Amino acid sequence: MSLDLDIQRIQHTGLPVSDLAASKAFYAGLGFTDVMSSTFPHPEGTGRVSMMQRGDVTLELYELPAAALHEIRSRSNGHIDHIAFDVADIDATFRTLHSAGYTLCEPAPVFLPFWAHGCKYFNILGPDGERLEFNQIL
Repeated sequence: MSLDLDIQRIQHTGLPVSDLAASKAFYAGLGFTDVMSSTFPHPEGTGRVSMMQRGDVTLELYELPAAALHEIRSRSNGHIDHIAFDVADIDATFRTLHSAGYTLCEPAPVFLPFWAHGCKYFNILGPDGERLEFNQIL
């Protein structure tokens, strides 16, 4: 069965980093520019994020609070955290995937104060536990 979802493109690839400034410099050297920086709440403090873009490619570099860096360093399955898809209507996409029985990671789309007017996102799990994020920039 194929669902009628309005996936428009891959929005970004999320990369957890242990030193945001060093990672931003590294990717800037590859021609990426910081198009959005912000902070986000985490159970162990405040994290920081930077969206680095080159052409149509966007990388989300995020640094967890120091108390939570063990989450990144202890990974044995690589460092790409998720693939995010742009959608035109996050709430309709959530309802469609919920109704179809997909494994949702959030009980509802989550608002973040990213970009000029914020964004809303939610994740589903793929068959091997991979996280697929659906995101609408507001």
